[in-house]
Amino acid sequence: MKIDLHIEELILDGFPPGDRHRIGAAVERELTRLFTERGLPPGLARGSETAQIDGGSFEAKPGGRAEGVGGQVAKAVYGKIKR
Repeated sequence: MKIDLHIEELILDGFPPGDRHRIGAAVERELTRLFTERGLPPGLARGSETAQIDGGSFEAKPGGRAEGVGGQVAKAVYGKIKR
């Protein structure tokens, strides 16, 4: 099954602008891993579309690596899709 996921806007406050591409790439990698290992969340498996997902908020340690932040974002998004 093909999944087409488009993230139009990802708002992350408090991170250096230069980290945006690394965070985005980490989000993509982690979402790919989650969908591959855990499968499609029930809502998507039924073929429904989701126009907007609020991944909520999370705390990141100051000076945290962009890859870790991206992983946290992906897990938050996947968790919201799962419902």
